[in-house]
Amino acid sequence: MARAVVQVTLFGLLLALVTTLPNKDDWDIYSFHINSTVSSRYATTVITSRVANRMDESKEIEFQVRIPKNAFISKFRMFIDGQAYDGVVKSKEAAKQQYTDAVSQGQSAGIVSSVGRTLEEFKTSVNVAAHKKVTFELTYEELLKRKLGKYELQIHARPMQPVKDFKVDVYIHEKAGINIMEVKGGLSTNAMANAITKTHSDTQAWVYFYPTEDQQKTCDHCGEQGMNGDLVIVYDVNRDNSFGDIKKSSGYFVHHFAPSNLARIPKNVAFVIDQSGSMYGRKIQQTRTALIRILNDLAEEDHFGLITFDSSLFHWKRELVQATEENLASAKTFALQIQDRGATDINQAVLEGARMLNANPREGSASILILLTDGDPTSGVTNLEVIQSNVRKAIAGEFPLYCLGFGFDVNFEFLEKMSLQNNGVARRIYEDSDAELQLKGFYEEVATPLLTDVTMVYEGGINLTQTNFSQYYNGSEIVVAGQITDNDIGTFTPQVVAVSRNRKVVFPGTNVTVESADVSDSNIQRVWAYLTVKQLLEKELRLSGPEKESAKKEALELSLKYSFVTPLTSMVVTKPPGESSDVLHKPKEGEAPQTPTSNAGHYGLMPSASDIVMDYDVSDDYTDLASRSIMDFDFPVELEEEIHATYVPPTATMGTTIGSSVSSVVYNDLHPSILPGQLVHQFLLKTESLSLPLCYGVYGVVSLKLLHHPNKALFVNGELLLGGFKRIAIHTAAAHFEFDAVKTIVQDGQSTVEYLQQDIVVSRNSVTVIRRAKEIDVISEDTRIVFLIHEKEGNFYLWPVIRQQPMDTNVTGILALKPAVYEEVQQTPSTILKIQNMEVIATRSTTADYSIASAPTLDCWSVPSEFALQRPINEFIVTQI
Repeated sequence: MARAVVQVTLFGLLLALVTTLPNKDDWDIYSFHINSTVSSRYATTVITSRVANRMDESKEIEFQVRIPKNAFISKFRMFIDGQAYDGVVKSKEAAKQQYTDAVSQGQSAGIVSSVGRTLEEFKTSVNVAAHKKVTFELTYEELLKRKLGKYELQIHARPMQPVKDFKVDVYIHEKAGINIMEVKGGLSTNAMANAITKTHSDTQAWVYFYPTEDQQKTCDHCGEQGMNGDLVIVYDVNRDNSFGDIKKSSGYFVHHFAPSNLARIPKNVAFVIDQSGSMYGRKIQQTRTALIRILNDLAEEDHFGLITFDSSLFHWKRELVQATEENLASAKTFALQIQDRGATDINQAVLEGARMLNANPREGSASILILLTDGDPTSGVTNLEVIQSNVRKAIAGEFPLYCLGFGFDVNFEFLEKMSLQNNGVARRIYEDSDAELQLKGFYEEVATPLLTDVTMVYEGGINLTQTNFSQYYNGSEIVVAGQITDNDIGTFTPQVVAVSRNRKVVFPGTNVTVESADVSDSNIQRVWAYLTVKQLLEKELRLSGPEKESAKKEALELSLKYSFVTPLTSMVVTKPPGESSDVLHKPKEGEAPQTPTSNAGHYGLMPSASDIVMDYDVSDDYTDLASRSIMDFDFPVELEEEIHATYVPPTATMGTTIGSSVSSVVYNDLHPSILPGQLVHQFLLKTESLSLPLCYGVYGVVSLKLLHHPNKALFVNGELLLGGFKRIAIHTAAAHFEFDAVKTIVQDGQSTVEYLQQDIVVSRNSVTVIRRAKEIDVISEDTRIVFLIHEKEGNFYLWPVIRQQPMDTNVTGILALKPAVYEEVQQTPSTILKIQNMEVIATRSTTADYSIASAPTLDCWSVPSEFALQRPINEFIVTQI
C-alpha cells in the first residue's frame, strides 16, 4: 500500500506542473473588436483582441477564434511591448519546420493551418510577462456566396469571457444599391436586440453590435464565459440590368451575373437515397421527412424518379414520371416505408439514377441527379476510383451530380471529387435536429433552374476564372473574374450565351458600363486571386497525374503571393530571438528544467486517482522523470457510437498543456516503454442532445473488449498501445481474423493464410474483411466496423468506428456503449454532473477528432471512467485479444 502512495504523489506532482485551473483575475480580455468591410460582395474582416496578464508571473495566453469555412486568413499580427510580430505565409512543409525550430529555441510561436480542405478555427498562444499586455490581430477574406436570393456575412463571437469593450462594426458598400438588409443569428434575439444598431441607405449599410458585460452573460447563447454565437448580416442588391454588373481596377475585373426575369425551366430529377444499415435511427427518419417535403415542392411540369439502395436497388418506378398529384401521393407512401438495412452499393445506385435520366430526355428541360449517403461503398464495386470512372462515363457531362454526405462517417472527399467531376457540388449534412431542414435547404438551392449551358465570353480578357456553368439556378449568382488585356477597356467586350428552356439566349454586354471600383486598387485583384485559388483547389481534387500537380503548384504559388492560408499553406508567427524576456525559458536537451510558471488561459485536465493503475515498484528510477516531456499532443478518433481517443506521442522537451485534454509522462524512444499507470488514451462518450460529451482516461497497456456479440458468436478485441490500437482480433465459431495496419492473418480450421496486399476482400463464413489504403472494413451480418489507419511519426495505428450497430440488446463492449445522459446539478464554483445517483466534479476540456479530415476540436467534460461508463473499466479489459 505504501508503494501506491508514493506513485500517486509523484504522478500528481508532475501533473500539477501543467494543469492549473485559471482564476478570473489571472488574465483579462479587456477589448475585443470585430470589424468587417464588404464591397462588391467581398468581405474583409479584422478581429482584434487585447489581453492583459494580471499575474505576478509569466503566463501563456491563448487566442482562439472561428471563421467562416470559405474564408482565407490573410494576415495575423501580435503586438507585445509596442513591437509587432507578423505572420508569414509559407508552404505547409516550410511552416512546420519554422514552427518546430522556434519552439526548440524557446521562442513563442503560433501556427494557423487549414483544417482538412476548409478553415474552421484559428488558435495560437504566446507567453506574456507579468503585468504585460498582448494584442492579437487576425484578418480573413471571403467572397460572399448568394444563396436563395441573399448574401450572408456570418460573424462568430466567442471571446471566452465577458468583455468590457466588445464591439462588432460592419460596413457594406454596394454601388448597385442595397434593396434588403436584416440581422439574424443567435446573438440578435431577445436580450441582445437593443445592443444592435443598423442603418441602411441606398448603397451603404452599417451594423453596430455593442453588448454590455451583463448582456454578454444573460443572452440565449451566453454564460459566465461570455458569448458563444453568431451574428449574421443578410442582404441583397438591386438587379436592374439582367447582364449584371462589372467592376474593374488596375487591369482586373469582376462580373456578377444573376438575372431573375427568366422563365423557370422544367426539371428532371432523380433522387438516389441510401437506406443501408448505418442510416438507422434518426438519420433515416429525417431523410423520410425531408424527402416528403421536397416532393411537396415539385411543380407539375417536373418529372422525377426515386431509388433507394443498400446492397440492392429498390425502385418506386423504373422510369421518370410526371409530378402529378397522384404520382406524388404514391411517392410519399414509398418514402414513408424506407427502412434501414443491408450494405452500401453506391456504384450500382448512381449508375441506375444516371440511366433513368438518360432514358428520359426532354427538350427544354434540365436534369439533376441527387445522391444522399452516409457511408462508404461496402457492396458491389468498392474501389473508389473505379466508381468515379463509371459514374463519369454514365453521366458524360449531360447533367450535374449533387452528393449529400450525411454525418462524419462518410468519405466526403470521395463524394466531393465525384461531384466536381460531374459539374456538381458536394454538401455535408450534419447529424443534428435540423438535418431535414439542411436537406430541404440544399434542394431549394437547385429547385428552380433558369438557364443551362451557360458560357461567359470576354473578348479582350485573359487569365479568366471558370467561364462555363452547366446550370444557373434562381437565387444564385455566377461570378467571373479576370484581367483586361493591356488594361484597354476599349477592346474589352463581355457577353453571356446560354439556353433558356429550348432556345438560345444571348446577354450582350455592348451597352454595359464597366465601372471603376471605389475600393482600393488591390481589392478586385484579390477577388480574382481568391476565386482562382478556390477553383484550382477543386481542379487539384478532381484531376490526376501531371494536371493535378500543375493545378496544385499554381494554387500554392498564388496562395503564397496573396498571403492566403489555404490547404496548401500555413502561417507562422515567431517572436524574434533576443527579444524574449517575457517568454518562458525552456531547458536544453538533458538539462534539468525549471519549474514552469506559465499556465495556459484555459482549463486542463487532471485525472482522478481512481483512474490511475498503480503497479510499478518504488525502486523504479524516478530521477530522470523530471527531464522527460510533460506535454500533450491530441491524436484521437471518433468511434461513431460516441467513442474518441487521444494520442500522446513521444517528445523531448517540457511544455505546458494549452486548452487540451490530457497531460502525461512519455519516453523519447521510437517504441517507448510504457509505465504501468501511465495515461495512454482519453476516450470520449458523446450525448444524443446538444450537451457536451464526457471524456475519461484509459491507462496502461491493455487489451479492450470492443464488441462482443454472443448470439452471433462474434468477438472483436483490440490491443491498445501508446498511440492507438496496434492489433485487432475477430473471433467467430468457424474462423479467426487478426490484423494490424500492414497485414491480415486468417485462421480457418487447420489452415492459416497471411495477406499483405491492399485492396483485397477476404470472406470466411459470416465475416467479410475489406482492406483499403487507409481503412479496413469488417462486415458480419447486421454489424459493420471500420478500422481507420492513421500514421504518426512512422508508426501506424488503427481506430475503430462502428458504422452499423447490431440490433441485439445483449451486445457488450466499448463500441456498444449508449450515448451519455447526464444532468448538470451545479455550475459554480465548480461543475458537478449527475448520472442516475452518482455525482462527480467535472473539468472542462477539449480534444480533436482525427477520424475525419478536418479534425474538429470537441469540448468535453473530463470525469473518472467509472462515472462515464457507469461501471469499472475492468469490465472492458480482456486478458488477451
